[in-house]
Formats: sequence, C-alpha cells, structure tokens
Amino acid sequence: MRPSRLISTSAVETEAFGARLAERLGPGDVVVVRGDLGAGKTTLVRGACRALGVEEPVTSPTFTIGQRYRGAGVAVSHLDLYRLPGLEQEDPALLDDYLTPDAIAFVEWPAAASGRLRGPVQEVRMRHGGGDRREIELDSAPSRAQACSNDGRCSIGRETSSKEEAPQ
Repeated sequence: MRPSRLISTSAVETEAFGARLAERLGPGDVVVVRGDLGAGKTTLVRGACRALGVEEPVTSPTFTIGQRYRGAGVAVSHLDLYRLPGLEQEDPALLDDYLTPDAIAFVEWPAAASGRLRGPVQEVRMRHGGGDRREIELDSAPSRAQACSNDGRCSIGRETSSKEEAPQ
C-alpha cells in the first residue's frame, strides 16, 4: 500500500486528521508519530484522543514519558520518548503500563522503543511546510487502522499530488 499524504494548513485540520485516523483504530493498535519539534505531533494526537472520547486536556508528556487517558470505551496511551536515547538503561517494564492490549497507543519520538512496540503499528510522519502548513504522511500496516480511502488519499485537509515530495 502506498503511503497516504496530505497537507494541513492549520491546527484544526491536523486535529481533524488525528480524529479520522482514530476512527480506524482499535485496542492493541500502536501509532508511532515522527517529526521535528513543533511539527504538530501532539496536535494530531489530541485530535485522535478527542475522537476517542478523551475529555481531559491532552498535552505532551515529554517530562513524564507517558499519559494514560480513559476514552469512550477504550484506554488511550500517549507516550513521548524524546528525552530517552534508548531503553537499554531503563526498567524493562517502563512501557508496559502504556502498551497494553486494551489500549490504543500513540508514541512520539519512537526511536528509543525500537523493537519494543507490539500490536498493529501505524506510522505517521510530519514535517513543517512553512507557517501553519504541515505535511503529513501515513503508512498503514495491514490492519483495520486505515485512515484514508482505498485509493491512498485522505479527505482531511488538502491532499498532495503524487508530484509533491513526501515528508522524511
């Protein structure tokens, strides 16, 4: 399957893409979210959390590693591993409370957890496009978590043409 690409021109559109992605997720799914600082990763996760019924504030858990939220019928985990160069020196159970079969997990800065993520994994890559513009690319694993149509296009925000460069 080709990656799905779109352009977001506002935080509202980025949250809407997160909400659309969330519609296709189920317990045990893991979404890794990659991108530079300020690329909109937490904004996308916030939109997904709102669609999953989370009512409390959704903020970046950079200093706490993770947050666990109660959605409408599903637990939602939000991890930010920015401050961890790796997990070799950490408690082996550090992620266990977040990556559970009953939860949908979103992992920002996932490199530290390489090889430790289980469940169907989706990958979202985000890149600054200048101003409020964000380029978002979704690679879907073969599972129920497919946020875009069968032709590989997303309907939230302005879609990219096949000639536009994909985020790295």
